[in-house]
Amino acid sequence: MRIACLGWGSLIWDPRDLPIEREWFLDGPFAPVEFRRKSSDGRITLVIDPEAASVRVLWAHMLPADLPAAKEALRRREGLTSREWERDIRAWKSGHTAPDTIPDLPIWAKAHGLDAAIWTALGPRLDDAASPSADQVIDYLSGLTGPAKDAAERYIRCAPRQIDTEYRRKIEAALGWSHRPC
Repeated sequence: MRIACLGWGSLIWDPRDLPIEREWFLDGPFAPVEFRRKSSDGRITLVIDPEAASVRVLWAHMLPADLPAAKEALRRREGLTSREWERDIRAWKSGHTAPDTIPDLPIWAKAHGLDAAIWTALGPRLDDAASPSADQVIDYLSGLTGPAKDAAERYIRCAPRQIDTEYRRKIEAALGWSHRPC
């Protein structure tokens, strides 16, 4: 089974032990992602967000040819607990209905000779806001200092350039955190 891992954030520049074939390809399907989640370490990260405009995400071939093993590998890389991982690691398999957030996934997968795809499906959140606005995200980022600010800035700067979102443009304008290859 040929399985793709879809990515748009730190999986690209920091895959750690994620078992992928050598490289990330730029011609993934379109998915709605945005900088709308405060992670456990305080960074604002990219997540699937049905309210966001779709951008072309990246993808890599997973080395495991078994869907449960590929999902488990992504779960480990994301550091998800066993209780939440089935909700937060999503999969699509050939012959199944396309996910609402990635409606062209079956057509894209067939064109690339893929049988399945997996991705991280964490949702937006920022403290008490389930769907933070760009202003809330910028206000939060502006208040960071020291190592927390450095980590947040690095994440935004390292996000692949093609993940050109509304919030990214606003963060770059407000804070000057433009893209840098990592």
